Amino acid sequence: MTATAAQPLLVAAFGLLGLLTSPLAELLIARSLPRLGGLPSPRIRITTAVVTAVLFGFLTLRFGFAPALPAYLLLAVMAVQLSRVDVAHHLLPNPLILLLLAAGIVLLFMSAVLAPDWSALLRAAAGGVILFLGYLILGLISPGGLGMGDVKLAAPLGMYLGYLGWSQVFYGGLLSFVVGGVMTVLVLRLKRGIKPSEVAHGPAMFAAAIGVVLLIA
Repeated sequence: MTATAAQPLLVAAFGLLGLLTSPLAELLIARSLPRLGGLPSPRIRITTAVVTAVLFGFLTLRFGFAPALPAYLLLAVMAVQLSRVDVAHHLLPNPLILLLLAAGIVLLFMSAVLAPDWSALLRAAAGGVILFLGYLILGLISPGGLGMGDVKLAAPLGMYLGYLGWSQVFYGGLLSFVVGGVMTVLVLRLKRGIKPSEVAHGPAMFAAAIGVVLLIA
């Protein structure tokens, strides 16, 4: 079977993996962080599973069997789960951000060893620092616009973007505010009586980062 012919099977297999990984992630989060109120509703669990499966499929198309694929699959899982938590609780829990960062370091290090591509690993570290500092400055200037959870989340996202290139760091950081602005307008139109500062920014950061990962080679 040729690589081209096997590609749909590969995408389907990883999509199924995403479908199974999502409920497992929710179970682990519910057990480790009971303050979040346990498992979400069945409707939300089905939605997160489908979104995770779709992201797994697209990321498989993007990376194939490249050593970096596991790191970006982890990013997809955590993006969906942290977005869910942020929308429901306006909170980005430190343990989940730390997991995304620590596991990302390990997986990207392994990718750099197998590739090998040490410059990408150094760029990932620099990208994490740069995006974190940029968000920190904006958070201090406008504390009502960005929460400290958003600032902390910028570090692992900058790392994942930096591993791929400087263009990804630039566009990922810039587009997060564009996507955030669009999402804020939509939420304000759908839900009257809330303030712009009450709209979760984490989902926009993840949407921009994963969009850049998928679309900018």
